[in-house]
Amino acid sequence: MSRPGVGAVLPPDLLRPRYGEATLADVLPGAAAALGVRIERNTLPADPLGLTAALEGARRVAVLLIDGLGADLLRAHADLAPTLAALSSPVGDLSAPCPSTTPVSLATLGTGLPPGSHGILGFVTRIPGDEDRTLNHVQWGDDPDPDVWQARRTVFELTADAGIPATAVGPYAYAGSGLTRAVYRGATYTGAVSHGDLVALMLRSLAATPHALVYGYLPELDLTGHVRGVDSASWRAQLILMDRVVEQLVDGLPDDAGLLVTADHGMLDVPPETRLDLDDDDSGLDDGVRLLTGEPRARYVHAEPGAAADVLDRWRAVLGERAWVASREEAVASGVFGDVDGALGERIGDVVALARGTWAFTATRRDPGPSRLTAYHGSLTATELAIPLLLARGRALA
Repeated sequence: MSRPGVGAVLPPDLLRPRYGEATLADVLPGAAAALGVRIERNTLPADPLGLTAALEGARRVAVLLIDGLGADLLRAHADLAPTLAALSSPVGDLSAPCPSTTPVSLATLGTGLPPGSHGILGFVTRIPGDEDRTLNHVQWGDDPDPDVWQARRTVFELTADAGIPATAVGPYAYAGSGLTRAVYRGATYTGAVSHGDLVALMLRSLAATPHALVYGYLPELDLTGHVRGVDSASWRAQLILMDRVVEQLVDGLPDDAGLLVTADHGMLDVPPETRLDLDDDDSGLDDGVRLLTGEPRARYVHAEPGAAADVLDRWRAVLGERAWVASREEAVASGVFGDVDGALGERIGDVVALARGTWAFTATRRDPGPSRLTAYHGSLTATELAIPLLLARGRALA
């Protein structure tokens, strides 16, 4: 049997996000603080990034999140993104949350809280109370109710309550989705039909009122990386386009506005030799397993009743150095999710497997779409966690 607590210590190549110090959760509370709104978030400080000072004098703040723009990737391709490369970096790199995946990150950004507090704890998670029912957070409508599944008040709600209007600008197709409702609640969601439209809508929203918090989201770099790989001509071409979007936003900033650019996670290519197909494995990893959730680099394993300890031992033995494998209790105790509120922990698997190196644990029959991708994220390597925080100031703030 497994020794209690053995999985609570991360291996040296995986990192625990520094919630309340320098993570994605700290961006919007800091932006709100710069606008004069203090966001209370349990024991975490209101503005650990010092954005009040960095944005001193700002009456309007825009935050642009470029999905998949890892800090390591940006540094490696700075020549393709001269506008991004020229922006100031007031606090250095931030950390994505755990798992380092888009729904978790967007909820972390929107609430200003770690995943254990807001409850969006994976790309796909089990819905407690129904052992075989899962929620894919990017294919989410109104079941379960987004206001219940993610019940914490967002930074957008809190700033709007303080009299500062909040706007979220993102793809038109995402308007009304469960994830949009859960993480941008309190902001007026404005659907953009193109990159140019997003620029125009963000700048219009910034200029519309004397004070404003405006958020924009661009998903295409991440999608290109997943499908073509981050070491591809397609990804590099897309990065050039993202840089052009930022250039237009910087050029159009009102004099009393600041722009923060960040991301939700990094990415890495996964070659064929570091893929383990869980649907084509004869080492017994499926024994005692009722449900597999998560994604290829951040797997949650839900065991049959009474089988959790055996499943944990088996996954540890088979995966070995390819992953950090922990029980739910050990993973929670490690702090990777931040403090986990009550029953929200039931959304985490009985066993957690976070990939090391470039390993991915695909499932070509149960999870065919994600298993065909070229690049991935989700785990806690430095490349997946490191995200930029870049700053541009309007002329009156320079």
